[in-house]
Amino acid sequence: MNLEELFNQYKEESIQGRYITLDSIEPLLQKLNTNNQLKIIGKSVLGKPVYSYQIGEGETKIFLWSQMHGNESTTTKALFDFLNVLNSGSDLAKQLLRNFTFCSIPMLNPDGATLYTRENANKVDLNRDSQNLSQPESKILRETFESFKPDYCFNLHDQRTIFGVSDTGKSATLSFLAPSYNEEREINESRLKAINLIAGINEVLQQYLPNQIGRFDDSFNINCIGDTFQSLGVSTLLFEAGHFANDYDREETRKFVFMALVSSFTTLCENVIVDNRIDKYLNIPQNKVVFYDLMYKNIKINYDGIEIITNFAAQYKEELIENQICFNAYISQIGELENHFGHYVYDAKGALYKDDYDNFPKLNQKADFYLDNNIKFVNGMIKI
Repeated sequence: MNLEELFNQYKEESIQGRYITLDSIEPLLQKLNTNNQLKIIGKSVLGKPVYSYQIGEGETKIFLWSQMHGNESTTTKALFDFLNVLNSGSDLAKQLLRNFTFCSIPMLNPDGATLYTRENANKVDLNRDSQNLSQPESKILRETFESFKPDYCFNLHDQRTIFGVSDTGKSATLSFLAPSYNEEREINESRLKAINLIAGINEVLQQYLPNQIGRFDDSFNINCIGDTFQSLGVSTLLFEAGHFANDYDREETRKFVFMALVSSFTTLCENVIVDNRIDKYLNIPQNKVVFYDLMYKNIKINYDGIEIITNFAAQYKEELIENQICFNAYISQIGELENHFGHYVYDAKGALYKDDYDNFPKLNQKADFYLDNNIKFVNGMIKI
């Protein structure tokens, strides 16, 4: 099966970019609701509906949820691409629907999605509320988990552009984790099933995304939903959608999440998972914070009358302005950048730095500046 061709065939073209709200997906859910698969399972803090979509008649139950964090929308797009496959009537769809029953919550945090924030409307991180269950959205997720009784949980998230695949200089475009179920990070039957499946996904995806897949940190936190569900004996997989070169809208990353979903279920269908793939799982390099969005090297700065050569880096802040996500670059590090990488790197070769303030880069300052070779940078990039 060519997963690239499959994605191009079933990509949901009506949703693009990073700002995916309930208004974006409600028409799609209604379109897919051909046989009463869609239900309102609760309301958010601000009274918005939280939907579940259930399809299939197979014995193995799969529970997926996305946008637990409102500003993490890549997996939502990929989930709709995958739902298009399930509704296609193709041989693959028939196979998957025969083997599995899928229950998905495409947007757990609709208020956070509208506000483009990680938290919900009460400023609570739902992924730290799995024990207190203080928020309506947390209760909805837990109640659905308990009523559906899944065999596998898929916890779908985005991760920041700062993550690389260990020290390789490659961005972690996708990262996976079989969460721990206890402080000792031991491996029991449910965690081993998740580990084996991730190893299988990685094997398939290396053909499409070589050396850009990482393994997320497995420190145990019972307040995180994945750790809670794993501790309750249900095999849980964390998906983290990250950065691909020049893809801040995460349309390429979306494709790889789709591939990971399809390969998850075809792997389970074909029952090709061997008893123990712990070594293959542990051989997936661990995520490491090694990237800046923008890096500037060999910049000359006039510092108290002394000219020095230094480096600095900038990170984008994703800011919602008039219903658009704007990537605004702010200086985040000055000086030594050893063992770090940039998604964009500019070597000034000793050109003198100037700006409209003090001619000296400062932390949290907007990355607007000039070099004395008549090059102007606006929002971190050269203005042509």
